[in-house]
Amino acid sequence: MREELAAMLNRAIHKGIRLSGGSDEAEVSLTLVDDQRIHELNREYRGVDRPTDVLSFALQEETEEEPDVEFEDDMLGDIVISVPRAREQAVEYGHSFEREIVYLAVHGTLHLLGYDHEDDEDKQEMRAKEEEVMSVLGLER
Repeated sequence: MREELAAMLNRAIHKGIRLSGGSDEAEVSLTLVDDQRIHELNREYRGVDRPTDVLSFALQEETEEEPDVEFEDDMLGDIVISVPRAREQAVEYGHSFEREIVYLAVHGTLHLLGYDHEDDEDKQEMRAKEEEVMSVLGLER
């Protein structure tokens, strides 16, 4: 199961990059953690004193309004996912743990590529890209 999930996560991240116009050579670090660790990271790096489901740490600076996939090197950044939070959300949303954790990996990848959900227009654009990637993976809602 672990190897299958790892392969699924790898495919999801690379599909998200590819469908956003990124390089096939792009690299992402993915770390799966517990709620305590993601809480610490959220507090330290975002100033938010609670756990969250996913954090992304881009290595490239955002310099434009539009998502920027023209990177100086192939390392995009780090994604950290809370496994307990993914399990809880899978139950809450009525789908599998695998679908939820893959969705969080796609969401984190898109953040690394410059997508965000700060306003309604950006949120719609990001959600559409998430749905496109999840559909290609066969994991649509």
